[in-house]
Amino acid sequence: MKKLILSAALLTATLLSASAKNNDPVLMTINGKDVRLSEFQYLYNKNNSQQIQQQSLDEYVDMFVTYKLKVADAEAAGIDTTMSFVREFKGYRNELARPYLTDASVRDSLIKVAYSHMAEDVDVSHIMMTYTGDHDMDTKTTATLDSIRTAIINGASFEEAAVKHSIDRSAVQNHGRMGFITAGRFPYAWEDAAYNTAVGEISPVIQSPFGFHIVKVHDRRPNQGKALVQHILKLTHGKTPEEAIKQKERIDSIYNLVVNGGDFSEIARIESEDPGSARDGGKLRWFGAGEMVKPFEQTSFALAVGEISQPFQTNYGFHIIKKLDSKGVPTFEEAKQDIINAIENDERNTMGERKKLALLKSEHKSQIVQSSMDEIRKALVKNGGYDSAFIAAYTNSKLPVIKIGKKTIPFSKAMQSMPVTANLNPEHGYTFIYSNISGLLDAETLNYETEQLDKKYPEFRDLLNEYRDGMLLFEISNRNVWDKAAKDKEGLEAYFQANKANYTWESPKYKGVVIFATSDSVCAEIDKFLAANPMANEAVAKAVRQQFGRDVKIERVIAAKGENAIIDHIAFGADKPAPKGKWVAFTTYNGKVIDCPEEAADVRGPVTSDYQNALEKEWVNSLHDKYRVKINKKVLNKVK
Repeated sequence: MKKLILSAALLTATLLSASAKNNDPVLMTINGKDVRLSEFQYLYNKNNSQQIQQQSLDEYVDMFVTYKLKVADAEAAGIDTTMSFVREFKGYRNELARPYLTDASVRDSLIKVAYSHMAEDVDVSHIMMTYTGDHDMDTKTTATLDSIRTAIINGASFEEAAVKHSIDRSAVQNHGRMGFITAGRFPYAWEDAAYNTAVGEISPVIQSPFGFHIVKVHDRRPNQGKALVQHILKLTHGKTPEEAIKQKERIDSIYNLVVNGGDFSEIARIESEDPGSARDGGKLRWFGAGEMVKPFEQTSFALAVGEISQPFQTNYGFHIIKKLDSKGVPTFEEAKQDIINAIENDERNTMGERKKLALLKSEHKSQIVQSSMDEIRKALVKNGGYDSAFIAAYTNSKLPVIKIGKKTIPFSKAMQSMPVTANLNPEHGYTFIYSNISGLLDAETLNYETEQLDKKYPEFRDLLNEYRDGMLLFEISNRNVWDKAAKDKEGLEAYFQANKANYTWESPKYKGVVIFATSDSVCAEIDKFLAANPMANEAVAKAVRQQFGRDVKIERVIAAKGENAIIDHIAFGADKPAPKGKWVAFTTYNGKVIDCPEEAADVRGPVTSDYQNALEKEWVNSLHDKYRVKINKKVLNKVK
């Protein structure tokens, strides 16, 4: 019976494999390597979608075969096994895999939630306690804050608890009351608690980057939007009562000026004692609920656009406000990019990855091997804890601690990320090891999934193969054509001489070396030096710089009349141009006017391009001789 079941399973696997191959048959074989129909069709359709004039199938087949022959040549040269190639390709694969390792729906949901919060302002109080990062201490803090919450629910005063326990320094004055807040200004977990807690209720204990919190919601109202104002401030903070009275008299006088036609901006520049805004005529940035002290906010939103407030007082001093503009809640499209930017810079940025990781763990049955963990716990107890002796004993351990699909990961891999010296008692040592193995489980689950992506997602496989072949194509082409043409001076010159008739000019050109100097005397010394030491044009720059240092600048020039003012003067009878910068003098060496190019250097760009084309053609012809190409015409007819 067991043999029958095994045979049935094997037959099913064989049929599935055969079905997959029939759906994606081999189109061609190049140097013994199969190219399947799907790969060809992907590149053929992509190429034609990018071309203004589409290629025929036969034209593309020829181009594709050449492309694959070059890749085969790169593989034969071992380029795909070099450390630089492997490193770059791995980096690209990881980058390409990233969208497949996150749940995109999570981000879409977060964007919608964030925008829904923008519809309301929420009136809140909170109590905050310290987050330390120490598991035991933070567990105690969470329990303490939860007990405070329970006591408040049972009738204790939230305000008294805030003054007594909150580490928010403002709680001493405001008893934890923050007033109305708008969305997008606080850590996400804190904001989410505020917006998801009913009026009159207290949130469960939450953690933000700043600590542990409980949040009480007092009221909600529609978002009143944002205001744009300018103001004039006379400070009273830190002043005596007598000085404060004088400041009130001054603000009243200023108010009479501005309401009777005085220039608010100019008066603010002169009179306002808010250094941040006075220089800009008292103008502040746009602000919403909870961003200004309460009297300032209330007065600003109560004014009509263009209206000026009467003097009023805050903790800072006496103010006069002129309202410049107001705006309501932005549309979803207006707000979307700002929301995305915020998500990318807070804890929400990894929520999609965390959700996807949980799904992948379930899919691949990722798990810590508990029997091995039990053995590690016993070893820690026997050893007396986690120390250098334990580390030495288990550094190369093959004990399987993680299982993902059919893959197992030994304890030695987890040990690689742990410190080489430590002293922990057995219980803390076990917690430390378990935490490290949990992190490794997450990382290895993602690695395992990444390894499966080209099998699970055809579009990933196609793009990855395209990039791999493109890397190989670039490197082998650089070796055999581009770099070779640039460095093969003898070959380039030989090609030029063999094809000299193809390179002509419409008018004569001056060819030579122009040497610029900081003075006429330096120029005279250069002339003497070159007369005593004749040399080829290409050697002049190095020799003259060594002799005269920074007092010279050398240019090898080839130019027709009208292309260079200095050459026009030297060779074609034009007036001498005015000097530029420190180069007040110049001289020439070995210059002459020629009717046509004499050497490859005279027409380097065109000759190099033509030489590259010749090398390319020669190379491609050799590839067809070197590697066998076999095309299945029946499969080719299936191309759409």
